[in-house]
Amino acid sequence: MQDIRVWDNVDYARFQNEIIPLNQPAIIRSVVSDWPTVVAAKKSPEAAVDYLKPFDTNAVIPALVGTPDIKGRFFYSEDLTDINFQRAEVTLTIGLERLLAIKDSQKPHAIALQAIQLSQVLPGYKALHPQPLLDTSAEPTMWVGNQATVAPHYDIHDNLACVVAGRRKFTLFPPEQINNLYPGPTLSAPAGVPVSMVDMKDPDFKRYPKYKDALQAGFEGTLEPGDVVFIPALWWHGVESLDTFNILVNYWWGGSHQGSLSPNDSLLHSMLSIANLDKTKREAWRHFFNYYVFKTTDNPSEHLPPKLKDVVTELSPEQEIKVRNFLAEKLK
Repeated sequence: MQDIRVWDNVDYARFQNEIIPLNQPAIIRSVVSDWPTVVAAKKSPEAAVDYLKPFDTNAVIPALVGTPDIKGRFFYSEDLTDINFQRAEVTLTIGLERLLAIKDSQKPHAIALQAIQLSQVLPGYKALHPQPLLDTSAEPTMWVGNQATVAPHYDIHDNLACVVAGRRKFTLFPPEQINNLYPGPTLSAPAGVPVSMVDMKDPDFKRYPKYKDALQAGFEGTLEPGDVVFIPALWWHGVESLDTFNILVNYWWGGSHQGSLSPNDSLLHSMLSIANLDKTKREAWRHFFNYYVFKTTDNPSEHLPPKLKDVVTELSPEQEIKVRNFLAEKLK
């Protein structure tokens, strides 16, 4: 396992022009150390909660709740057909107060307040917590919880994650390590996408021997409040919240999702339509995907008129609507 590269004194231009193009994970120290919530959290969890509560609109947010026996590991159920925790809905204030009430418990329930849309739940937050590395159009999302482990999973967007309260350890693997991470099933995935079956804290190398290869290619690093980590799209990342009260704010943008069509949807469609064909047919389709989609051989449009409007070149708005409607009808 390698250390995630650490950067200091990074501004907008350096992040955009030097760090993002590398397509490698990066820890950037003290980017948001002056955020009011970070300042309050360094005093105490209670101070952080007192700072946040006046912003709360009492909108309902999703919460994950696990019994003490899962030891903070939000994961699949034993038979992989479900999850090992319950989903609930609370207000942010109620969730924060519950976390404070159990933070000194020896065997607490695992609680995670998930994907809090700050524009709706804490509408005054963004203006007081500017993100200097991104365009102002990037919207913040908040995650709050106690000591917990989230198994390695991937996002289809680039991700900038800012540690606000508590320490967090990030373990990252490049996309090509997917076959060494033993992804679990999709339909019962705890986070919406498959997560690695391997327990990061106690890997079973007899059951998952190729995970040793993943570790050789992996990266890890621990962030303090005020630090941020850049996670490129499709990099697998596992997260350990190391303290009894933790807050993280992240931003998703760009990455592997341009517009309203998601490559992840295309992946699912391909799994349904191609994955179970016989080997000869799969190999034939691989050539078509390499040519049209991945463009690993030739440019599929170079022999066509440059102004031609087509899927292979560039669609007109009217053509794009027509193709979308065609696909929607097929998916019915």
